[in-house]
Amino acid sequence: MSSAAADPVSTSVAQELQRTRQLHQDGLHAQALQAAQALAAEEPGHYEALYLMARAQRYLGQIDDALQTLAQMEQYHPRYSRLHEERGHCYVVLRDAPRAIDALLHAVNINPALPSSWNLLEGLYRMTGDTANAATAASHVATLKRLAPEVVRATSHFSDGELDPAEQIIRAYLLKAGNDVEAMRLLARIGLARDVLDDADLLLEAVLKIAPDYRAARYDYACVLFERHLYKRACEEIEKLLAFEPDHLDYRTLYASASVGLGEHDRAIALYQQLLQVLPGAADLHLSLAHSLKTQGRQADAIDAYRAATTARPNFGDAYWSLANLKTYRFSDDEIARMCSEEATPATPLVDRCHLCFALGKAFEDRGDHAESWRYYQQGNALKRSESRYRPEIIETNTQRQIDICIRDFLASRADAGDPSPDPIFIVGLPRAGSTLLEQILASHSLVEGTQELADIPRIVLDLQGRDPNLADPRYPGVLAEMQPEDFRRLGEKYLHDTRIYRGGKPFFIDKMPNNFRHLGLIHLMLPNAKIIDARREPMACCFSNFKQLFASGQEFTYSIEDIARYYRTYLDLMQHWDEVLPGRVLRVYHEDVVDDLESNVRRILDFCGLPFEPACLEFHKTARSVRTASSEQVRQPIFRDGLDQWTKFAPYLDPLKDMLGDALVRYRTDGG
Repeated sequence: MSSAAADPVSTSVAQELQRTRQLHQDGLHAQALQAAQALAAEEPGHYEALYLMARAQRYLGQIDDALQTLAQMEQYHPRYSRLHEERGHCYVVLRDAPRAIDALLHAVNINPALPSSWNLLEGLYRMTGDTANAATAASHVATLKRLAPEVVRATSHFSDGELDPAEQIIRAYLLKAGNDVEAMRLLARIGLARDVLDDADLLLEAVLKIAPDYRAARYDYACVLFERHLYKRACEEIEKLLAFEPDHLDYRTLYASASVGLGEHDRAIALYQQLLQVLPGAADLHLSLAHSLKTQGRQADAIDAYRAATTARPNFGDAYWSLANLKTYRFSDDEIARMCSEEATPATPLVDRCHLCFALGKAFEDRGDHAESWRYYQQGNALKRSESRYRPEIIETNTQRQIDICIRDFLASRADAGDPSPDPIFIVGLPRAGSTLLEQILASHSLVEGTQELADIPRIVLDLQGRDPNLADPRYPGVLAEMQPEDFRRLGEKYLHDTRIYRGGKPFFIDKMPNNFRHLGLIHLMLPNAKIIDARREPMACCFSNFKQLFASGQEFTYSIEDIARYYRTYLDLMQHWDEVLPGRVLRVYHEDVVDDLESNVRRILDFCGLPFEPACLEFHKTARSVRTASSEQVRQPIFRDGLDQWTKFAPYLDPLKDMLGDALVRYRTDGG
C-alpha cells in the first residue's frame, strides 16, 4: 500500500476535499486553488490536497507553480501515479515531449489503469514518429475500453494504494454484474493487500475455474498461496506458468522465494544467481540471495551478496541491517559514515531509515559507544512503533481467556482426543531466549529433524478465529469448548500432514515458532504426545535483546520498552497456568543454565524427549543445516557466555524496563522451574 493510502482523513477534511473536487468540475479553478491551498496549510503533506492544488495551478496557466507543488508532493508520496500523470500534463503544456513521455510512463508503470495517460502517450509517440510505442499505448487504451468503467476506476484506486474506495466500487459492481473475472481478480488482489488471504484464495480459485488460462490470475493465486505459507502448492502453480513462459522474471522470482519457504535453498540460490545474470542491479535479488547463502552457513558469500545489495541501492537499509544481524560482522568506518549519511537524508524512505537505525545501533555497540548505540536503537524502535498497530491489551485479553477456558478439568476430559503421534517437538517462549540454540542441539541428534519456525499452529488459530474476527471479543479460544474430540484429532492430522513437506526421514521434528506458547492448550488437545520445551531467559537480557532486534515480520511487541515488559509478564502468567493445568507437560530450560552446564542440560532435554544421548548434541556447532533465525551464526560457534550480560552495558538507560518488569525479575525463576 502506498503512503498515500495511509493518510488519515477526518470528516471535515473529506468534506473539504469533495468541495474542492466539485469546484474543479464546475470549472471554478481559482476558487479550487484557494480551497486546495487552505487544505494543504491545514494538512501539510496531504497527498490529494497537493494534487488538487497542482491541478488547479495548471488549469490557471501557472505551470512553474504546479511543477513546484508536484515536487513538494513527491517528497511525501513518490508512488502516487496521478502526481506523475499531472506532471506529464504540465510538460505537454510546455511542449516538452521527452519529459512528458517520461512522466507519463512513470505514471502508468505505477498504475496501468490511467486512460488519460495512455491516450496522451499514444499521441506523443505518434507526434515523435515512434509508431511501435504508439501502437503499444493504443492497445492499452483499447484494453481499458473493453473493461467495465467501474473496474478501471477501482483498479486505478487500488494501484495508488487507495484500498477503501477500490473495494467499495468493485463490491458494488460485482453485486450488479455477477461473475466478472477481472472484477473478481481485483477483489482478490485487494484481499491479498489487506491480508484477508482466505477470501483471496476462494476468489482466485473461482476465477481459474471460469478462466483456467488466465495467467495473471494464476500468478496472483500463487502469490496468495505463498503468503499463506503453502509453499508446495505455490510452486505447483508457478511451475504451470513457467511451462508457458520459462523466462518470465516475476514467475522465476516467486519460484525462488517459494523454494526458500520449502527449505530448498540450493535450488533458490541457483535461481537467484540466474536472475541476477539478467538483472545485475536488482538490489532485492542480491538481498534474497544473501539470505539463502546465510541460511546455508556460507557467510563469506552472504556478506559479498549483502554488500552487492548496498552497492545497487546505497540507502537499502535492509541490506545493512542484514549484515549487522549476522551478529559477527563488523562495519568499517566508511560503512558507518555512509549509513549515518543515508539515515539522515530526508529522501530516505521510513522503512530504510528504520533498518539503518538498528544497523547503526549494532555498529556502535560493537565499538563500545553505548550512548550512540542506544540513541540509534531507541530511534529505530520509535520509527517501527510509529507504523505498528500492535495493541498489548489484545494479547492480554487472549491470555486471560486461555486461563479461563483451558482449566484442568477441561483439558483432562479431552486428554486423548487428538492425534497420538509423538513426532513433533515444540520449542516455545519469547524470541531471543535461546530457542535456536536448543533447536540446534536437538537437530544434531540422529533421530530429530530441524525445520524452522513453522506457521501451521498460528494458521490453525486464524481458521478457528473465523473471518472478520472481533479483536475485542475473539472467538478463539472460547471455540475450543464447542469442539468435539474428532475435531481435535482432525486438526492434529492436518498439522502432521501439512508439516510433512519440511521433513526428511527422521522420526521426530522440531517446530520452534516461539509464540506457540500462547496455544499450548490447543497443541495438547491436537497432539497429546508431542513434546513441549519452554526456552526461558533472564528477563532483562531477554527484553533488551528483543528491543535491539529488528524482526523481518511479526513480533510487534518488541518495539517499545513498555510493550516488551507487558508481553514478558503476560508470558510468565500464561506459562504458570500451563504448569498448573498440564503438570509435567512442559520442560522448562533456562538459557543461563545451558550456557553454564551444557552437558547436564543436554542430557535433561534428551531424556524428556525420550531420546538416547548422542555426543553430537554437545558439538551442535558442527552440525551443517539451514538456520533461518537471528541467531543463525551464533549457533554455528561453540557456546559462549559473552551474551548473557550484554544488557548491563546499557543499564543507565534501562531503569524503566526494570521498573515495568517488577516481580518478573524474580518470578521468572520460581514459576514451575
